Amino acid sequence: MFGADKGTAGKLDGKGLCIGIVQARFNESITNALADACRAELLALGVTEDRIDHVRVPGALEVPIALQAMAEKGGYDALIALGCIIRGETYHFELVANESAAGVTRVCLDYQLPIANVILTTENLEQAVARQTDKGRDGARVVIEMCNLLDDLG
Repeated sequence: MFGADKGTAGKLDGKGLCIGIVQARFNESITNALADACRAELLALGVTEDRIDHVRVPGALEVPIALQAMAEKGGYDALIALGCIIRGETYHFELVANESAAGVTRVCLDYQLPIANVILTTENLEQAVARQTDKGRDGARVVIEMCNLLDDLG
């Protein structure tokens, strides 16, 4: 029925889901905090520890290829991309931010797999620190909600 709300909005039940996390090591103090908050929220929402796979890559530009490898491997209900890009004095910030985001989106659409893009793009370290916990939790919520939504739509 068109226009009907199936009641899936905001459904946050992670029971039985298998989630892959790809964490960039660059700005590791921030990405570790993102990962800790993300993992804690996944567990709080019913995903069991044995159904969370966590890999680390050098930086944000390497995140999409690891996501792609996990998607090709199969068995994941969703993936989460974690990273932190802090603006510097050169154009490199824009390149890394844009290309990593495009790569994450491409894997999501190519594999029809929910992926939360939690690669922070901030002006400075203070902004990154201010966002690290909330955005880590948000990534967990996003993928669980999208898994439930896609399951209901399928």
